[in-house]
Amino acid sequence: MLREVFEVADNVKAFRFEERLDFVPGQFIMLWLPGVGEKPFSLADDDLIVVKRVGPFTSRLFKLEEGDYVWIRGPYGHGFEPLGNRVALVAGGIGIPPLYALAKHYRDKFGQITLIYGARTREELALLDVEEFVDELVVTTDDGSAGRKGFPTDVLGERKDEFDYIYACGPEVMLAKVLEIMEYRNVQVSSERYMKCGIGVCGSCALGPYLVCRDGPVFRGEHLIGTELGRFTRGPDGRIRLLG
Repeated sequence: MLREVFEVADNVKAFRFEERLDFVPGQFIMLWLPGVGEKPFSLADDDLIVVKRVGPFTSRLFKLEEGDYVWIRGPYGHGFEPLGNRVALVAGGIGIPPLYALAKHYRDKFGQITLIYGARTREELALLDVEEFVDELVVTTDDGSAGRKGFPTDVLGERKDEFDYIYACGPEVMLAKVLEIMEYRNVQVSSERYMKCGIGVCGSCALGPYLVCRDGPVFRGEHLIGTELGRFTRGPDGRIRLLG
């Protein structure tokens, strides 16, 4: 049952469940709406997902209110492994939820946490209530309406020597840039592919030799060398879609 539903940004809502889940930051759930379908969502907390409205499924989800029911299975996949002392979390757009969970649940495992968070505009920034578990927040927006004009990777490129480990989640083009900047070392990224089963059976979420739902969604950078991440993805029909 949904205990709380509230807006957190433009076309972005948070859904808090009655039940708390035993999860590792970076893991995801499969959420089913009868008669509509099932989609994966990263957990922002043990009882929370944060969703951007992008299509028919999320539009239907946005109509739900407190007290309504959703059906959940999971959590699934591999989450983040807390490594490093001075770490940067690089979030782009709706990639913020798993990094929010990482900062909140692993705060005591890091010495210093810098969150570098970018969105297209001020109105699309979500989950900024991080002052209790992030030491520094750096905001970028594409249009300059909040923080620095530019991209999170601009900041990372300038400051990468300040950090001994990087965690990232966001658009795949951004993840590819993060991996390039870090030369695939000392970095973990949460990737995304089209998922149907969520448990490594159907193969729809293939990423090189991996299945994102089973082997990810969090990968160490060195494991992604030579994969198609940042070059192309696949749609529901398996056809290649070029990124750029």
